Amino acid sequence: MEIFRSWWVRLTGLLGATALAVFVPAAAWAATPAGGVVLEAARRRSGVRFSPFTCACCLIVLAVIVVVLVYVMRSRRSGRR
Repeated sequence: MEIFRSWWVRLTGLLGATALAVFVPAAAWAATPAGGVVLEAARRRSGVRFSPFTCACCLIVLAVIVVVLVYVMRSRRSGRR
């Protein structure tokens, strides 16, 4: 059961850090006048368009996160031996 607890702590820490690293600067930028103009333009667009570029971008971001996690876990494991 200890392994699940350690993975849960790591996952929670990673998600919290990612949220703070992404959403805090994005909210600060959106509060500026330039950010307000961009947000208003985005609201006026009709419908949501998903392109292959959007899907590829999401998959690349997810792949980078997974690779970083694997790299960190392997380096921690090899450091203990």
